[in-house]
Amino acid sequence: MDITIIGTGNMARGIATRALDGGNTVTLLGTTQEKAEALAGELSGDVRVGTVGDPLSGDVVVLAVWYQAVDDVLATYADQLAGKVVVDITNPVDPDTYAPLTIPEGSVAAQIAAKVPAAKVVKAFNTTFAGTLVEGAVAGQPLDVFLAGDDEGAKGAVEQLATDGGLRPIDVGPLPLAHHIEALGYLNMAIQPGLGTNYASAVKVLA
Repeated sequence: MDITIIGTGNMARGIATRALDGGNTVTLLGTTQEKAEALAGELSGDVRVGTVGDPLSGDVVVLAVWYQAVDDVLATYADQLAGKVVVDITNPVDPDTYAPLTIPEGSVAAQIAAKVPAAKVVKAFNTTFAGTLVEGAVAGQPLDVFLAGDDEGAKGAVEQLATDGGLRPIDVGPLPLAHHIEALGYLNMAIQPGLGTNYASAVKVLA
């Protein structure tokens, strides 16, 4: 697949690493060309760079930004997101205190879908930490990627992205259940001080 990642932070690095390991093409869009080039220089595979505002070329668009930046991204690309698979990885928290934020629509993913109804929104990757994504596993176990969405084809594309990158996708159900995935993402963040793992743990379903 041709995957566009908007953002150049740690989560962008982790998802790009998995995507490239799966043989996909990745385009990184940063707030500056220099940031995108710096991250691309750390990666191996078919990776391209650009700046936010450049035309979207990917079949799958990953919003690897803080929740607070989502509105700006949508304002820039709303007309280009129609028909595309849009992957929302955000956890709605205050960036200073990490306190959870209340989203009127129930989840950030639902909020995005309401603002860009022609996009095929999938919630995914918000329960996985950036460092563990680079490795793709914790304690020898592949990361579980919980995802929710209303479009089965879109979810299938994200499942393929995860599987090809050595991860295990778990389909939670339709988009309203993104609310619970976001709650799980926050819980995983909240238990880190007590665990002392420095964000190197993972939520795993075993059966």
